[in-house]
Amino acid sequence: MKVKFFKSEYSLLQKIGLILGPLLAIFIISNFKPIPGHPEIQYTAGIAVLMATWWITEAVPLAVTALLPVFLFPLLGVMDGKDVSTLYFNDVIFLFLGGFIVALAMEKWSLHKRIAIFALMIFGVKPKRILLGFMVTSSFLSMWISNTATAMMMVPIALSVIIKLESTLGVEKMKRYSIGLLLGIAYSCSIGGIATLIGTPPNAAFLRIYAISFPNAPEISFASWFFFALPISIAFLFIVWGILSFLFGRIKFEINSSLFQDQYRSLGKMSYEEKIVLFIFLTLALLWLTRANIDMGAIHIPGWSSLFKHPEYLNDGVVAIAISSLLFIIPARDKGSIMEWENASKLPWGIVLLFGGGFALAGAFKVSGFSDWLGSSFYHMESFSPLVIIASICAVLTFLTELTSNIATSQMILPILAALGTAIGKNPLLLMIPATLASSFAFMMPVATPPNAIIFGTKRIKIIDMAKVGLLINLLGIAILTIGILLLGPVLGIDLNEMPDWAIMP
Repeated sequence: MKVKFFKSEYSLLQKIGLILGPLLAIFIISNFKPIPGHPEIQYTAGIAVLMATWWITEAVPLAVTALLPVFLFPLLGVMDGKDVSTLYFNDVIFLFLGGFIVALAMEKWSLHKRIAIFALMIFGVKPKRILLGFMVTSSFLSMWISNTATAMMMVPIALSVIIKLESTLGVEKMKRYSIGLLLGIAYSCSIGGIATLIGTPPNAAFLRIYAISFPNAPEISFASWFFFALPISIAFLFIVWGILSFLFGRIKFEINSSLFQDQYRSLGKMSYEEKIVLFIFLTLALLWLTRANIDMGAIHIPGWSSLFKHPEYLNDGVVAIAISSLLFIIPARDKGSIMEWENASKLPWGIVLLFGGGFALAGAFKVSGFSDWLGSSFYHMESFSPLVIIASICAVLTFLTELTSNIATSQMILPILAALGTAIGKNPLLLMIPATLASSFAFMMPVATPPNAIIFGTKRIKIIDMAKVGLLINLLGIAILTIGILLLGPVLGIDLNEMPDWAIMP
């Protein structure tokens, strides 16, 4: 009996990665000895390279690669197995899971579709207004539910509009506008996702890696992130809308306003279950935004958690689970509850494990001393200005994630940047925040993000169309992020000229 080492569906890149990863790890462990007497550093470096290679090439499922630290770190004496295991489940994981449960409830009862069509009714039926309506709606929904689910829902609605217009104006006349409309949906999903901590996986990954790297650092709450990232998201969204309107929206037509109204009426009256899910969603968002104190210069708004004896015990993950759990308790009108556990089986457990692998890697970087060594190796960057540092990091992450998983890439890069910030005497957030945001700003390639892949799957867009527009959007994204972080950094406590006490290693 013959046994094939590679599956027939493996790509050449996957085959190379599967073999190259272990070879690189063995080479590094054998030859890389930065500090004699501390083999845990070289072991950590070797495992990190193995995971990076397999993540980038997707030689094995991403979640499987994320499980390597569970046994490799204890076997090589880098970390205790108990310590590694505890890194896989924490408050950030529960924040993500709670938000996703509410998102699944919205999908189950079609509330997200009602919100989308209602929003499209508001914006009007002229070319640029239709484009703006789809982009704003996609952006808003992506703040709360996965960008993949948002794109999967918005694209069929967009195609119904495109087909309606093609039937009256002709396929050729509508060709460029349809490209712009589909690109607008994909780009808006990525742009909207950065606004909240649950909007895109790199945001949640940053939150935990930041806490692991700097346990004494002040908390970054859902509210503080929202007030920092939302203005950047809105500004970039309207700039992209302006560009897409100029490139693809210079066409004259006006469709019957009843198109969206008919789609909305087809949903019927808002059901009891939809009302419950909407109430839960709004309650959760409000509690997230008002839990912690909000301090913006002279403005101080106390959070509701201060009403409790131990406000520090309450975090956004606690709120997420407390509120989302109600969906399994509140009864539906016919039978069962609003959410059944069978519905929760759609939770992205693969991403949860991927988070855990990144957190374990960050913990090993810190415990082994690899972070300190790595950061000290780049001490010469101390003379670089914040502008150069931010722009450079944004550029590297933006183009790197065109071909790699944004969550896997950010998981690898963030612990390194945390150590680098300390080594060069800069606020680590000045490096980590740009990397986090830029990892979601890849607009050139279909493989860069799920929304890009979804619109490419309609076969109405060629790679060259996406690449040409995406390159321009990438460059603008780098500029917007750089300016936004320089201007809004103080919302997250980023002082360009001061190294915070919590970042100074003892």
